[in-house]
Amino acid sequence: MTGKVFTGLLLIIILAGCGSSQKYDYVTVEDGIFRLAGEPYYFIGANYWYGAILGSEGQYGDRGRLLRELDHMKSIGITNLRVMVGPEGPDNEPFRVTPALQDAPGEYSVEMLDGLDFLLAEMGKRGMHAILFLNNAWDWSGGFSQYLSWNGYGPIPNPNLPPNTWPQFMAFSGQFNTCEPCISQFVEFIRFITGRTNIYTGLKYIDDPAIMTWEIANEPRAFSDENIPAFEAMIARIAALLQELDGNHLVTTGTEGRHGCEQKMEVFERIHADPNIDYLVMHIWPKNWGWLDIADIAGTLDSSVVKTNRYINDHLEVAGRLNKPIVLEEFGLPRDLHGFSPDEPTVARDTYYANAFGQVLDHAGKLGPLAGCNIWAYAGEGRAAEGRIHWLPGDDYLGDPPQEEQGLNSVFNTDSAVDLISDFSRRLSILIKK
Repeated sequence: MTGKVFTGLLLIIILAGCGSSQKYDYVTVEDGIFRLAGEPYYFIGANYWYGAILGSEGQYGDRGRLLRELDHMKSIGITNLRVMVGPEGPDNEPFRVTPALQDAPGEYSVEMLDGLDFLLAEMGKRGMHAILFLNNAWDWSGGFSQYLSWNGYGPIPNPNLPPNTWPQFMAFSGQFNTCEPCISQFVEFIRFITGRTNIYTGLKYIDDPAIMTWEIANEPRAFSDENIPAFEAMIARIAALLQELDGNHLVTTGTEGRHGCEQKMEVFERIHADPNIDYLVMHIWPKNWGWLDIADIAGTLDSSVVKTNRYINDHLEVAGRLNKPIVLEEFGLPRDLHGFSPDEPTVARDTYYANAFGQVLDHAGKLGPLAGCNIWAYAGEGRAAEGRIHWLPGDDYLGDPPQEEQGLNSVFNTDSAVDLISDFSRRLSILIKK
């Protein structure tokens, strides 16, 4: 062991020892609302799922971009980021984010772990908070289907590659809920991540105030009525594990709400009634759910807003019964002409955003349960590769996953939504301080 390495290890040990005796402010739930340092905590945040990848020093990392984007988001009032812990491999799967954090069960990329450490350290410096999702029901990051493939369930029927279909993929992915070896590997991954110590701060992840929430998965689903009992059992099992491992941070599901619960509000309510689930979440996608006609975005916007508000209100009723906060942690809208360039206007999207932001503002004023929202998604200074619709390794990371058109729902640093977010964040801050 060289003197340099020994000194570095000694410093980490010293920092970790110091950190363990220090008291930090964590986001908590009290009387049905979030609190931070004793004050109500409401936020307008963003999905920034690729943040840990940018934080790596590997081939696809870009720490300069990461630091500039964190500074930009902080300047407009975004301090809550929903981030992917890391993709599953292999990296040669089509329409999949790379590089992988977990190349195979229990085999981790040192570079990607370093990137996650770096991201959390930089967020901590800026007083930002991370919602970290640990798995994914969709195959763009590996997720459930990759665990199944690792455990002998056969090749993944990628729905973006004909003749595979979405029903075929969903039937395949739904098997995760009953795959004991898959869930056991997921459990070991959780133990590994929550047990990590950040090499930049010396803080154990379980002690890091930059982490707000452990989220079980991005949009976990039963994928069939038959799978509902197993799905609920899986959610309960993982939630109990996270609470056992980490008493400082919140735990939530990552579900879309009724749309991700086989259209059954009772399923949504049951999984969030679990005492190990600290708050509720929902996602809303007007285009994907058939509310918004992409051939007539302006003409179908009003009806989409009406349906959005009805969806929010239905889930607010559940939050009220459970006396827990709720977050609209994914929502998005295409650009006005359904194009992907930052040059295209976003009048409809800005109107849609303002509706959601206004509701968070209203609830902050009355200490209501709608505690925040995270736009999908911040793309910052990233731009799509010229002449190509879908992402390939080496392209800029945008808010849109690889199977989607790059720029579809992304918010660029030049978009008018930036000013809108800044205005509502400022108003929210003033309201909370009153």
